[in-house]
Amino acid sequence: MVATKSPYYRAIGKEEEVFRSAYKCKLPLLLKGPTGCGKTRLVEKMANELSTRLVQVVCNEDTSATDLLGRYLLKGGDTIWQEGPVTRAVREGHFLYLDEIAEAREDVVVLLHSLSDHRRQLFLDRSHESIAAPDAFQLIISFNPGYQTRMRRLKPSTRQRFVSLELSYPPVEIETEILAAETGANLSLCKSLAQLALRIRNMSELQLDETVSTRLLVNTALLIKQGLAPRLSADVGIVQALTDDLEVAQPLKDLVSLHL
Repeated sequence: MVATKSPYYRAIGKEEEVFRSAYKCKLPLLLKGPTGCGKTRLVEKMANELSTRLVQVVCNEDTSATDLLGRYLLKGGDTIWQEGPVTRAVREGHFLYLDEIAEAREDVVVLLHSLSDHRRQLFLDRSHESIAAPDAFQLIISFNPGYQTRMRRLKPSTRQRFVSLELSYPPVEIETEILAAETGANLSLCKSLAQLALRIRNMSELQLDETVSTRLLVNTALLIKQGLAPRLSADVGIVQALTDDLEVAQPLKDLVSLHL
């Protein structure tokens, strides 16, 4: 649906400018960056700014092309065609955002080929139809490069169809601003959490599967603002979210004690 209020997004670099240019040129966009760095929020903000609806699909290995395109269903003795989210987004000219595309099945990636080149068309074999994307349609996909060694890679032939935009975690000053805007917590607390996050992100020796995201910092700040003790908030909001290994958790708790 079209948002009535613009989602908060604090640009770090030229990502909004790149997004607008890709949209005007009718070029598909690939967002890459770690978990919780603001990829989805950027898409929501730009959909609102450009006054279009957003159709979002979170990809996983069980999602099939049929789920996204549509299928024939029996209803009251009749066979009817029920469109999937991809078909609806193309036909009606919405933003189509496929999150974590590297986790999708191969048949899902293949269906994007005709949408992500000069044709900008969607082919529906089951209904024998070809849908040309209107000017307002925008294809956006995202993935987390950190998962590349453990999960299926995004093929170079697929990546080269897209304008690629890399996002990352913001510097301390901007992350402090984001936390304050998102939670209403005082700046001193927000800065302490941002500094804590920077320390954790620089501790590669912990070999965390994922490092602390801005999303986890927001959750922690909200808990503290609600009245939960700061160190307990950071334990359940950050430490326990990052690891189940007691040997890894302890240095994280030590860092929390230094900053909160």
